[in-house]
Amino acid sequence: MDFIEAVRNAGIVGQGGAGFPTAVKLNAKAEYFIVNAAECEPMIETDKFLCRTYPERLVETVAKIKEHLGASHACIALKNHYHREIAILEEAIKKTGAPVEIFQMKTFYPAGDEQSMVQQVTGRCVPERGLPLDVGCVVDNVGTVLAVADALEGRPVQDKFLSVTGDVKQTMVYRVPLGTPIRDVLNQAPLNLNKYAIISGGPMMGKMLATDEEIDNAVVTKTTGNLLVIPTDHYLVTRAVKSIPKMIHEARSACIQCRFCTDLCPRHLIGHDVRPNMVMRSVWMEQDIEDNDQYVRIFGNAMNCCSCGACELFSCPMGLSPRKMNDYIKGKLRDRGIQVDRNMNPVAHEDCDIHKIPTEKLIARLDLTKYVTEKLPEFAEFTPDEVFVPFSQHIGKPAEPVVSKGAKVEAGTMIAKAAENALSVNIHTGFAGTVTEVTDRGVRISRKEG
Repeated sequence: MDFIEAVRNAGIVGQGGAGFPTAVKLNAKAEYFIVNAAECEPMIETDKFLCRTYPERLVETVAKIKEHLGASHACIALKNHYHREIAILEEAIKKTGAPVEIFQMKTFYPAGDEQSMVQQVTGRCVPERGLPLDVGCVVDNVGTVLAVADALEGRPVQDKFLSVTGDVKQTMVYRVPLGTPIRDVLNQAPLNLNKYAIISGGPMMGKMLATDEEIDNAVVTKTTGNLLVIPTDHYLVTRAVKSIPKMIHEARSACIQCRFCTDLCPRHLIGHDVRPNMVMRSVWMEQDIEDNDQYVRIFGNAMNCCSCGACELFSCPMGLSPRKMNDYIKGKLRDRGIQVDRNMNPVAHEDCDIHKIPTEKLIARLDLTKYVTEKLPEFAEFTPDEVFVPFSQHIGKPAEPVVSKGAKVEAGTMIAKAAENALSVNIHTGFAGTVTEVTDRGVRISRKEG
């Protein structure tokens, strides 16, 4: 079985959160292969844990992917304050002789944004709405690389490592089967709270689960990397429930056009046309603009926003919502059928490095400093009594079920096959049991008797 076929059969997707099918990404040639080990957002522990736990397996697989891509450079990019992980990986490289380098990034947000990372590692700027491959680079997350290691040994993606951080007695890393109810994971974790909200992912771009119903309905997928536990009255929760009309009204009445949202925007700094201050100045009259050319002049730059949240959760002194206004405008541009031209040759600003957002200051701004700890997380494996495995855990078309109610399955069984002639991936289960339900959303499996 060749390299791409093994990756495709295993159902690997980008485990950093995007969920792009890895077989498609790696079916290429590139000059650089970059492993993203920078934990794009604060309060996430998974990648650091994997670097410490599987260093030799990681660097050996990086070397294999480098060879497959025909790359002349391969590096693992980490924040420079990850001293423990850097030392462990350097020792693994020395021991294995793998042709892999360590690239130490400054500690800023969003260091793990792949386009910011490409610019830091190579000096090249990815085109607006482009891909690292446009400038000769392929970027994969640590978990994705280790999934490739498994795939080359015939093991599909069937479980997930994820950290539980925030308002907890002890930070944890769990390994659980895909489809494990998030509530079951939290019931295992040493939480400080009986009533809480959850951010699935990081505090900047993660999905807010503010109600018991939302938490109860959520399950672990291939892209779940962290559960951040916070009080239900936390600043991040109250911000998340603001309505669009309220945000538009606030923009009209309170935006002071200070430009901080634009000047500190990570994509603006690498030369992309992103000007959230312009969107904020005009969003109140958006519905009155009928001419599409005028609409593009005012709002077209919103298409280049990566929704990292730096503008509204760090930069804005008025507590406004430039990121969500950009997201709102992107939807309106699509509704109008407007295609916005893109700059294929952006150039990073001269002050790119000095305007980066320090992670420590960001954590303080988010009121999360009290949850930061230098104590290493504890590790545990957990298997629930029942899982619900979604067919859509990736960018693209949902997979199609290949099992029916009453079927007996073992860990590693394929339960849904990638849709034909579409961007899609195979779905496997890491749970041994009986299929009790097949819906248009996924498969429910209960623990087998005995």
